[in-house]
Amino acid sequence: MTASHPPAGEDPLHPQDREYIVKAPHAPVGPQIDPLAGTRSADDPPWDVYLTGTVFLDIIFTGLDCAPVRGTESWARGMGSSPGGVANMATALARLGLRTCLAAAFGDDHYGEYCWDVLEQGEGIDLTPSRTVPGWHSPVTVSMAYEGERTMVSHGHEPPPEEPAPDCPPRARAAVASLTPGQHAPWIAQSARQGTRVFADVGWDDTGAWDLKALADLEHCEAFLPNAEEAMRYTRTDCPRTAAHALTEYVPVAVVTLGSEGAYAVDRRTGEAAEVPAIAVDALDPTGAGDVFVAGFVTGSLAGWPLADRLAFAGLTAALSVQEFGGSLSAPDWSEIAAWWRRVQFVDGQDPEALRRYAFLDRLVSQACPQPWPRRRAVPTIGFRRSA
Repeated sequence: MTASHPPAGEDPLHPQDREYIVKAPHAPVGPQIDPLAGTRSADDPPWDVYLTGTVFLDIIFTGLDCAPVRGTESWARGMGSSPGGVANMATALARLGLRTCLAAAFGDDHYGEYCWDVLEQGEGIDLTPSRTVPGWHSPVTVSMAYEGERTMVSHGHEPPPEEPAPDCPPRARAAVASLTPGQHAPWIAQSARQGTRVFADVGWDDTGAWDLKALADLEHCEAFLPNAEEAMRYTRTDCPRTAAHALTEYVPVAVVTLGSEGAYAVDRRTGEAAEVPAIAVDALDPTGAGDVFVAGFVTGSLAGWPLADRLAFAGLTAALSVQEFGGSLSAPDWSEIAAWWRRVQFVDGQDPEALRRYAFLDRLVSQACPQPWPRRRAVPTIGFRRSA
């Protein structure tokens, strides 16, 4: 199955030109669908998802023919700026209709002000536990996308000495954590004791040890979502599917992303195993695609969907995101998911089995309200002055 852009007339610009669309900077759009509507009750926690981490200002260059060469000047055909880091995950969750709470430190520079404004006013993310730190400038990442990959350069001063996470994390249905080998984050265990379902990913192990025992907080997690290389290294296996099964000795649900092959998952509690192939897309910028995948999987998990539907939805949201600039503002919302589903059913030669795989979307997107296309996207600058 292929993912395609909206029909002519809805989105007339070529992807590399879209960053020049200027959207109203203070027009938050509420979710058109509440995926958890059927599960909500008066006793629910105030938040669907809680997360904490570092917010970066991301500057993304795309349309490069090759990697920059030392001693030369390279021109990119496209550029976008948007909040990055943990903001990628927070925005993806909020755009899927989840009540999202973020604890993060923000610099008191223009970059920090811009990121705060985009997340709170533009995306409706609750920043009550976040704070602005005087004299601390925002971390910045420059990402260069070419040949389907990306190269990043980041800069930032030492983070504030206090943890951005509060001593006692707020009650939430779920939390998303990024595990670091050899480091312990007390808030993860605290969240789990409160009944919060913790979903975790992990970065590359720079120590080279690849020891699951070094992921001290994994025991508090419901699901672990590494990529294939990480999963195989941690389990000392040579097959990502075998690695997924091995990981369920440590965590109830293991999800291994397989890149262009899709994803494979195992749920130890139900005995389910599922594999869903990737959706073929013309990728513009892969920044943040992994975060969007996790957000899609969390959404389906909280809604109580079957494992295969959760995998398919996560893959779809990630596929839609890579067709736009930036990590956070590339995340799709329900109107975009609905437009994709309505369009793809009429593509000539579409595989009927692939369509059946996404048939669960019928009952969801029928509730989607038309919204201006596309949602707020990354632009070449960090913002324009408001008109008087």
